[in-house]
Amino acid sequence: MHRLATDASRITERWVRGIADGPLGEERYVELVSVVAIIVALDTFDMALGRPLRRLPDAVPGAPSRRRPDGARRGLAHVATLAPEDVRPGELDPFALHGDKNIHRALSLVPEEVQSFFDLDVELYLRDHEIRDFSREFRAITHRQIELIAGRTSALNRCYY
Repeated sequence: MHRLATDASRITERWVRGIADGPLGEERYVELVSVVAIIVALDTFDMALGRPLRRLPDAVPGAPSRRRPDGARRGLAHVATLAPEDVRPGELDPFALHGDKNIHRALSLVPEEVQSFFDLDVELYLRDHEIRDFSREFRAITHRQIELIAGRTSALNRCYY
């Protein structure tokens, strides 16, 4: 979790495979990435506003679904991902709500995490169809200002995507 949250520039395929091929497994690793990304985004937002950090919610009883999409395969990333054309009938479509770009595919091995992360992302950034709609502004700041903040934040966090 520490490396995901504070030292992403040192994440290599070898490091990911060492975790994902071990007892943790690919699906749990992907879920962990999503949870860490959500918490870091919320903590950063709260710190920027000078607010206290949120308490983590209590665990919810129940077992995880452990459903791996049948069409998921390795190739795009260090872990298996699901391509939009490989979503099978009856499976949760992780792309239906927020889009199907490569960034959406990053967490697609656990479709619920695509939805969880991007439910927050669209509130902090822009919806997929708004990103390249330069005919109007969707926030109190402009597209240029949003991208300047996003780019600077990525550089400070050494996030090179």
